[in-house]
Amino acid sequence: MKTIGIKEPVILIVEGGEDKQFFQALIQHLGLSGIDIMGIGGKDQIKANLKALCNSSGFTIVRSLGIVRDADDDPRAAFQSVCSALQNAGLPVPDRPLVSVGSNPAVTVMILPDINTPGALEDLCLQAVANDPALPCIEQYFECLQKQGFLPKNISKAKVQAFLASRIEAGKRLGEAAQAGYWPWDSSALDQVKNFLQHIITR
Repeated sequence: MKTIGIKEPVILIVEGGEDKQFFQALIQHLGLSGIDIMGIGGKDQIKANLKALCNSSGFTIVRSLGIVRDADDDPRAAFQSVCSALQNAGLPVPDRPLVSVGSNPAVTVMILPDINTPGALEDLCLQAVANDPALPCIEQYFECLQKQGFLPKNISKAKVQAFLASRIEAGKRLGEAAQAGYWPWDSSALDQVKNFLQHIITR
């Protein structure tokens, strides 16, 4: 993560560019302001880059720090990885996700799709469009692929790409799709994310 000047009192750290675009679009939809969104450069870089962020100029103005990480195969291990990075940076360490700890900055961590479910942001997006009429077609497509022995390694990412290929302007990536309004922000599947954003703003 390149060193940049901190301009806002609330920082949201996400894994990469797609996540950043997604959260930018959602924050705009919610009408929130005063948030710097920073891509940490991937989950493997969080420890070094978080410490660098804390040492950067302007960090003293930060009153709230939110960190979002994919659960991947083990949501609790993902949470512990973030906690280890926080401890390494000398920041407050929460004992569970979605609960703030400390002050100036208050620290809050969110694991996607949640602390009990393996997966990633893609899985949350798929939950949000579960009632879309294109989904049965997409499921049939992957059932056919599986029968032919062509099932992708990351099924959730592949299903997101297939879903986005069904839109009127195909070919967008997850973050670009968020900017284009392809994800239904009012879906209850995104309630936890929206509550998290509202929460870190008020810390």
